Parts: sequence; structure tokens; C-alpha cells
Amino acid sequence: MKNFDVIVIGAGAAGLLAAGRAAECGGKVLVLEKMRRAGRKLLITGKGRCNITNNAPVSEFIKHIQPNGKFLRNAFSQFFSKDIIALLQKHGTEVTLERGGRYFPTSNKSTDVLNALLKWVSDLNVEIHGGEKVEKIAVEDNQVRGVISNGKFIQADRVILATGGKSYPATGSTGDGYELAKQVGHSLVPDRPALVPIETEGDVAQKLQGLNLKNAKAVVWVNGKKAGEDFGEMVFTHFGLSGPVILTLSRIVVDELQKKNKVEITIDLKPALDEQKLDNRLIRDLNEHGKKKLGNIIRHWLPSSMIPVFIELLEIDPEKECHQVTAAERKKIRYLLKNLRFEITGHRSYKEAIITAGGIPTKEIYPKSLESKFIKGLYFAGEIIDLDAKTGGYNLQIAWSTGWVAGNACMNAD
Repeated sequence: MKNFDVIVIGAGAAGLLAAGRAAECGGKVLVLEKMRRAGRKLLITGKGRCNITNNAPVSEFIKHIQPNGKFLRNAFSQFFSKDIIALLQKHGTEVTLERGGRYFPTSNKSTDVLNALLKWVSDLNVEIHGGEKVEKIAVEDNQVRGVISNGKFIQADRVILATGGKSYPATGSTGDGYELAKQVGHSLVPDRPALVPIETEGDVAQKLQGLNLKNAKAVVWVNGKKAGEDFGEMVFTHFGLSGPVILTLSRIVVDELQKKNKVEITIDLKPALDEQKLDNRLIRDLNEHGKKKLGNIIRHWLPSSMIPVFIELLEIDPEKECHQVTAAERKKIRYLLKNLRFEITGHRSYKEAIITAGGIPTKEIYPKSLESKFIKGLYFAGEIIDLDAKTGGYNLQIAWSTGWVAGNACMNAD
């Protein structure tokens, strides 16, 4: 086997950026990918459309990244959203800005993003070998010497570990990189699913299955105390709750469930109205439709598919005429509109998690170069690092930025 300057382990978003940048800097680069094809996970991001990045400024990005977004300040200063957009456009993929500051390929096809990256690295003579499972990083005197893959030794004094986490394991993300890092002395922040749908007690969510709320406010309660909230889109499923708002809050939910705490989520169905304004609206509607049955005017407040479930939870006779609704009953209606409550029993598995929380602690990595503080010539990029963010293109930007920085630094090290 011929020698290489750099070996990148993993041909996902971070790995391809690392490989391309290292090659741009003059490196002879080999990418080892255990799956037969590169970029399997990239193809399913954004529901197959690939949410490339977000137009938020660096300060906003950092706020949305856990547990230590400031670690990425240096990486973002070297390579950020405008840079990945320019790279993709240069290789034939136009992008479009959508609501929420999210960038997608104009074609709405993630394959175009992957093909642009593969063209880039191919033009730079990067070699990508599929079906290569790396068993060990060879280290001597705390310096990388190469890797052992499929039983054979491949020499290189720089290795970039970009194997991803454990989410969507069918794409090849099965936590292999964690073991490789532990073998050479790194510790691991326990991994767990993040941006993952939530399972709920009872059958209310199941009865509302398929209903999508565009403007809902969700609040997480831990042992009765408010622990987080978000506003936006959510969906009810046969097992519980999903959609962008729920996925964002799931990081809190997963962590608190692991601590055996009682976790609940309330949904505010009328977030634009405070308690007083909502009460005034209810009084007006009940007075205007005094002779009508309560069950008939609930349609003014809720989507039609939600009405039977709402009436069931309300425990007020839907045949009751509106003018007969008491102040106590009106209060009950108001409360339910603002606090549709779900007890959380669990979360879905890595098969449905968009991203993995946990991984290599940032305290063990130099932020400027993403090189290991323990092993010279070992670099980290992407989801394997203990950094994760909300939906909206933030996680892919972490991959792009860390990949580029690791690729750049490994060829420009002192």
C-alpha cells in the first residue's frame, strides 16, 4: 500500500470537507469509509433535501450549540456558512434561502450536494476507498503512524477521525470512532440520541396522529418546573410527538429521563394570545353563539381533527348551549387551550435520531486546529465531537467547519 500524508476515517460531510481541504493544501489524501458508498447520511438529511446551513450570524449559531458552542468560535472564523455555499456553487450546486434562514440546494436534491463534494475531492485526486473498516489507529510515542484497516497497515502521520456518531446506524454511523479514540487514550462523554422524537403516555397523541401544528409553543417541565420551551412546527404521531419544536426540546427530555426525573410537555395551542386576551375571545364567541351547542363552536378555536379529542379531554357536555357555559367551564377550556399536557415515557432510538449528543470532550481537543491534545497528528471533525445543535442547518455547518479546519490544520501544522 502506498503512503499517504493524511488518512480521513469516514466519508460523510465532515470527512469530505477534511479530505478536500487537506488535498487543496498539497496533501496526498486517502479516505477510508466502511460503507460501500460515500455520504450515505448526507443523502437523507433535511428529508432528502439537505439543509446545508443557516444564515444566522456566528453569535446566534453558538447559542444553538450544546454543550459548549464557544469552542467553535475559532473554527467558524476560518470556515463558515458563506464558505460552504461558495464551495458548492463553484462545483455546480446552486442554493436557495428558505424560511428560518435555512439554505437548501435549489434542486431540493441532497444528491446534488454530495455530487458537488465528490467532484471537488476527485478533482484534487483524493482517493476514497469504500468497504474499509478501520480497526485501530497506530500510535507510537504519542504520534500517529497510520491505521490498521481490514487487517492491513496503512502508513500516514496524520489521521482525521470523522466517523460520525450513532444516529441513523443504517448509514454507517454506529459509534466506531468512539472506540478508536478510546483506544488511544481519549475519554468519552456518554452518547445519547439528540433531535429525536418523543414517546408519550396514553392515547391522545395517537388519536391526533398526522396532525401538524404550524405555530405551537411547547414547554418542557421537569418535576413540575419549567426546563425549556420552543415555538414553531410540531406533529402528533402514533407513539407521541415529533417535528422541529419537539426535536429541539428532546435534548432536555432525553437527559432528564436518564436521570429518572418526571418529564412532561405542554402544548400551547394559542401562543399568540395571553390568558386575558384568550378569555376575552372565549367570552365573545360564547356570547355571539349563545344558542349554539358548545361542540359546534370549538371549530372556531381548533383544527377539525382535534375537536373530538379536545371535547373528550374537556369533560364538558358538547351538547350544552354556549350561553349555559359557566365561568369555571370557560376557565377549563382556556386552560386546555394553553396547556395540552403530555407525560413523557421515553424517546425513539438512534434509528430515528437526527444527531448524537456526547462524544469526544472538547476539553481534549485544541479549538484552533481540532488536533488531539494527547496524540500528535490525530484530528477530530464532525459529529464525533461532543457538540450538537438544534435543527435548521446548524449541525451540518458544524461538520463543514470542523472538517475544513481539521484538513487545513493537519497540512499546516508547525
